[in-house]
Amino acid sequence: MRTNRILLAIFFLSLSAFAQNITGTVTNGSTSKPASGLDIALVDPMQGMAEVTTTKTSSDGTFTLKPNGPAQGPRLVRVTKDGVNYFKMVTPGSTSANVQVYDASKSVSGISGTANVMRIQADGNSLHVLELFAIKNDSNPPRTLQSDNTFEFVIPDGAKLEGADAQGPGGQPISVTPTPLKAKGHYAYSYPLKPGETRFQLGYTLPYTGSATITPKLLTDFEHFVVVLPATMKWESKNSDLFRPMQDQPGTTVQVSSAAKTSTDLSFSISGTGTIADDQSQEAQGGGQAAAGTQANNGPGGGLGAPIDAPDALEKYRWPILGMLGVILCGGAYLAVSRRQQPAGIPPATVTHAKVVRADEAPTGEVPAVKSRSALMDVMKEELFQLEIDRQTGAISEADYNKNRATLEQTLAMAVARNNRSTNA
Repeated sequence: MRTNRILLAIFFLSLSAFAQNITGTVTNGSTSKPASGLDIALVDPMQGMAEVTTTKTSSDGTFTLKPNGPAQGPRLVRVTKDGVNYFKMVTPGSTSANVQVYDASKSVSGISGTANVMRIQADGNSLHVLELFAIKNDSNPPRTLQSDNTFEFVIPDGAKLEGADAQGPGGQPISVTPTPLKAKGHYAYSYPLKPGETRFQLGYTLPYTGSATITPKLLTDFEHFVVVLPATMKWESKNSDLFRPMQDQPGTTVQVSSAAKTSTDLSFSISGTGTIADDQSQEAQGGGQAAAGTQANNGPGGGLGAPIDAPDALEKYRWPILGMLGVILCGGAYLAVSRRQQPAGIPPATVTHAKVVRADEAPTGEVPAVKSRSALMDVMKEELFQLEIDRQTGAISEADYNKNRATLEQTLAMAVARNNRSTNA
């Protein structure tokens, strides 16, 4: 009997050892001072963002979270300030997490457009467009823009909006529904623009009879406007002086304009049909690496290429553009558009309504719970893909990359094992 009690005591001690407290400090990045009196929660992204435990920051910005059980995977520390949520990932075994928040305002200076990318595919009846907007918040002091209309956009006449996502700085995309405004085809996001780069992506379809003229209507100036088409489709700009091709993108035609102002006529015509393979993102990144390190092959089979000493007109912008192409060329890997709305012949966007949030970003609202283990595995695979993009574009350090990848691979392995057990049961 005594032996059983000792074993039971050891068992409970081992459980308490795994359920370690998490301590940290919350700093207001707008004032560089500790943030006191803020609500904090430890949430589990694999349980529909369920709250594990809650607390508040003390007068010096410090906090202690006391979970009542061991972590089965990565969790998130969520801090809420001015109605905006800020997150920090906590891997199993970690006991600290420092979070930076910002003052929020309905009006913030230093907001600008980095890139607007349109990926177009076509079958005999419809054009399928994935459009990405990258918006930069360089406010000084840094503040978060929080209002009903943080970003507005217009889709072409006759277009049917099928889905939309938003992705905060360093975070994972989540499904967000834009609000329709009075003008036809005019929408607005209310998603907060935190300091750094926020990306919005949307999908829509247009009737198509084999050719079309598209006139983008920009409501924000962008550093770059990019059009991506299958190589099987023809493209022609109304003003060819506004665009330059990116040559090393196998299987696609990529045209870039660095004069994307609200007053610029960026109209272009397209014809033909075609799709973009999902693996084009990897080829694009590989091509970008080759372009950065060596000149194009000018020998037989290598095409004309650029003269060996000729400057690359897009050299300054190549990596930022490639980073966005790596996202949008993958077939809309994070755009939550229903597969049922995709016609035959067009690769559907990957549908994952249950999002696991990485690094410092998570939804400001409710996140749908993971409905199946297979959905969880899809989410983790997307996380690994996004992590690779961050590594390629330098958005994450090598140490953080290795740590996050190890955690994600471990979680994915657990999901695979559970799914196999469920299948064999």
